Amino acid sequence: MRRLYWFLLPLVLLALWLVLNQSLSAGQIALGAALALWLGYASTRLRPLRSRPHRLWLFPGLLWRVAVDIAKSNIAVGRLIIDHRREFNPGYVHIPLDLRDPHAQALLGCIVTYTPGTVWVDVSDNTLTLHVLDLENEQAWIDLIKQRYERTLKEIFE
Repeated sequence: MRRLYWFLLPLVLLALWLVLNQSLSAGQIALGAALALWLGYASTRLRPLRSRPHRLWLFPGLLWRVAVDIAKSNIAVGRLIIDHRREFNPGYVHIPLDLRDPHAQALLGCIVTYTPGTVWVDVSDNTLTLHVLDLENEQAWIDLIKQRYERTLKEIFE
């Protein structure tokens, strides 16, 4: 896996460099390759912990669930904003986490923050503090996070 990482990361960085510069000139390719190799090497020194996902076949289902939830949340937040007469109740939800892997927690943070109407605020003592734009039922949010995301992430990473 480590050899794949050394090969794949510089290729992705080079491709990103060329796309952002919108050029395939020899100079851009040489500069992008040099930067990609250097940044690929430098990034390995910044990662003290290695991720060891076990069940990678669960990722597509998780990604599909996240995409559907983001689409539903976009519609719900749009309706909430457009209907100016409706009162909404922002609030905080404290969710006890069973996740111990820091990579799984980081991925859960990305999922929650990408979903409109929610923001990951804090994690302390394995309790996630989540800000919700329209908090109607706190237990429903706890069940949603634990059953829909945390359970799958725990299966993948632990």
